[in-house]
Amino acid sequence: MEDLPHITVGKQGELAARGGHPWIYETEIKGADREVSPGGLVHAVSNKGKYIGTGFYNPLSKISLRIFSWNASDQIDRNFWKRRISYAVRYRKQIMGEQDMRCCRLIFGEADQFPGLTVDRFEDILSVQVLSLGMERIKREILDSMLEVLREEKIKISSVYERNDASVRKLEGMELEKGFYDSSFLDPAERKTKAVISENGISYEVDIENGQKTGFFLDQKYNRRAVGRISRDLHVLDCFTHTGAFALNAAAGGAASVDAVDISESAVDYVKQNSLLNHMKVNALRADVFDYLKDLDESKKHPYELIILDPPAFTKSGATVRSAFRGYKEINYRAMKILPRGGYLATCSCSHFMDDDLFRKMLKEAARDAGVSLRQIEFRQQSPDHPIVMTIPETSYLKFFLLQVV
Repeated sequence: MEDLPHITVGKQGELAARGGHPWIYETEIKGADREVSPGGLVHAVSNKGKYIGTGFYNPLSKISLRIFSWNASDQIDRNFWKRRISYAVRYRKQIMGEQDMRCCRLIFGEADQFPGLTVDRFEDILSVQVLSLGMERIKREILDSMLEVLREEKIKISSVYERNDASVRKLEGMELEKGFYDSSFLDPAERKTKAVISENGISYEVDIENGQKTGFFLDQKYNRRAVGRISRDLHVLDCFTHTGAFALNAAAGGAASVDAVDISESAVDYVKQNSLLNHMKVNALRADVFDYLKDLDESKKHPYELIILDPPAFTKSGATVRSAFRGYKEINYRAMKILPRGGYLATCSCSHFMDDDLFRKMLKEAARDAGVSLRQIEFRQQSPDHPIVMTIPETSYLKFFLLQVV
């Protein structure tokens, strides 16, 4: 076992860690055998001094200890991280195939045992977000190893862009920043922040520098394809359309008409741009989705046979789940009221705190209040490049239902 500082954790923290959960909160930290610099490597030990795991320690964060290894024999060096990266890349290659891997999430934080690290691939650009201080301290080691592994896999990368502008970094004691990553593996002359990607045969212009989060939401890839499969000859409404991805998949699937609604003017412009890029007809509308659905219901206008609800997360903490429940119920209730018997509803939540059981409960209540019954066609989750680790509930966040109103 490496000679690292020992952090003693309480019984609850020990039980969670031995059960495979990587986070130990500040309330479970009982002391250290020597001084540890924030973000440094430590061994977690029990009150009796028994080894639990190895991770990054940051006393500035509520998640004070992030464990990434449960093997006392692991030597935490560049070779260790390169092996981890190789596992992650080969997993995507195996489960997605080379074509779908051209735009995918290569590293999904704790699910790949890289605490607080996200790496998305958009063709020859990597978009990187570092949200833990420990990972920030070894960022160069990680990213250069990533570029080395991808080169060995014959995957060319021209640019790496850091999207470290998420406010959660402040909770770790880090500054917010954006910019290109410099490396001997990269040619500065090839730098770029925009790419045209292909997902399910549909093209999108992605702005890695200014797009939401890392530039484009990749986790709905196969859910969009599922919507496209059932869209033929239907009149479709895509709510909270953002980039128009669901709308474009519906159009590609042969929908009779597609309307895409979002409150953001820039989102509406983006949908129009992507529609032109793909030579598809999608009618982009700027409106508040809640008001739009309510007006349709109250006016007794029921022009749609498939409605897609892909809202942003209505809750990002357990404290606001109740109000989020009401928000989800309202939009689903309105959609169910508008749809004809035999119509279809694609509805989802991207909040971990709105868990499967709570989301199903919401759907049942909305259906009861709308006076309809629901037939489940499919229940889906995030695409497998955002893997779910069964001992880490936080990695399971996306719920996607395809339903028929009967």
